[in-house]
Amino acid sequence: MGEDVVMKYLKPDQDELASKKETMFDEVISFSETYKSYCVGFVDIVGSTKVTAPLSKPKMCQYYSVFLNTMSWIVKKHGATVIKNIGDSLLYYFPKTSDISDSTSFAESLECGLKMIDAHDAVNSKMHQEGLPPVNYRISSDHGMIMTAKSANSFNEDIFGPTVNVCAKINSYAMPNTMVIGGDLYQIVKSIREYRFDSISEYHNGLKLHYPVYSIRRNTV
Repeated sequence: MGEDVVMKYLKPDQDELASKKETMFDEVISFSETYKSYCVGFVDIVGSTKVTAPLSKPKMCQYYSVFLNTMSWIVKKHGATVIKNIGDSLLYYFPKTSDISDSTSFAESLECGLKMIDAHDAVNSKMHQEGLPPVNYRISSDHGMIMTAKSANSFNEDIFGPTVNVCAKINSYAMPNTMVIGGDLYQIVKSIREYRFDSISEYHNGLKLHYPVYSIRRNTV
């Protein structure tokens, strides 16, 4: 293919762009002008690509369905809103945690993650019954400012912002079948006696340098 032909395909059609200039910048995704801080959660399967590689497509769909539907049920039971599944993970948030003085709602958000861990044996029992491989997963949560958005092609809200990004990033700091939280959430919940928090690492990025990450488990003392 000659250079002139290549450039023809690469060069934008100015007439076409001009004719569409009234519609090309229409908002397909509209952002809310209201910004609030919430507790955000993220649950992600460990090594799903390798685990599902030998499965047939129907079995693969069944594997994800058992996991994601179980996690979604637990999330909703604890007052959270499921935002979306992202491949083998689930993103959700707790609307009642906009008030940082509401310790009950924050305790509920922590308990949600721990209930997911409690469900590990039951989920894998279901996997075994269906002839599927076992599943392991990590849970992460943090609190901070988020933006909400809605697509013109969807009735469901989406959430964006640094809190969502950090929550997803710190997920890998958790050991399989455990839960971690970020430093901002820790500062709010550290006085809740029912839970024990241990500093395990620091997350580094351009927004939060040396951002602490904590493991969480129920306090049995």
